[in-house]
Amino acid sequence: MKVPIAALLLAAGLATGSVGAAAIPDDDETPPSGRYLLMDANGRAVTNADFPGQFQLIAFGYTYCPDICPTTLVEATAILKQLGDRASRVQPIFITVDPQRDTPEVLATYTAYFHPRIIGLTGSPDLIARAAQNFNARYEKVTEPGAPADRYHIDHSAGMYLLGPDGSYIRKFGYSTPAAEIAERIEILVNETPTALAE
Repeated sequence: MKVPIAALLLAAGLATGSVGAAAIPDDDETPPSGRYLLMDANGRAVTNADFPGQFQLIAFGYTYCPDICPTTLVEATAILKQLGDRASRVQPIFITVDPQRDTPEVLATYTAYFHPRIIGLTGSPDLIARAAQNFNARYEKVTEPGAPADRYHIDHSAGMYLLGPDGSYIRKFGYSTPAAEIAERIEILVNETPTALAE
C-alpha cells in the first residue's frame, strides 16, 4: 500500500495545517464510556479491557485521510518518543471509520509506517459505529455528485482519546493540543499509577 504523500511530508516536517477532509465536532452530551469491540490485523478480537496496566491513546480516522490522520499519528509517535521508558505504559491505537477500504492488511501497513507499536483496529460497520458512539466521536461519508462510489472522503472527529489502565475513559485531547503537552499530562498519570497497582 502506498502511504499518502501528505503523510510523507508530515513525517518529514514539511507540511502543516489542513489540506483535505474536515473534522466534525463531537457531541459531548452523553459521557463517553470508551468501550469497543473490534478486530486487529491478525483477526483477533480486541476490546478496551485487553490492555491491563496500560493507558490507551486512541484516534479515529482512515488511511485515505489526506491530513488529519497522518498528523495525528505523527503526533502519537512524538508522544511515545517524549515519554521515553514510560512509553511502554501507553498503547497507541488507530480505529478506522472506513472498513470498506481499510482492510486489516492495509491498516497494519499504514500504522507501521508511523510507529511499530501503533495498532490498527477495524470491524463491521455496526461495531465501528458503536465504538465511535461510545467515544462521542462522529464521522460521515461524503461523496461528491457524479463521483464513482469508491471515490469518497470521510469527515470525522479529530483528536486523541485516553483510556486508563482499567480500560475506562479518562479524557479527550483536542486536535490542536501539542504533542509535548499530551505527553506531559500522560506522564503525570503514569507516575501516579504504579505498574503493580495498574495491573
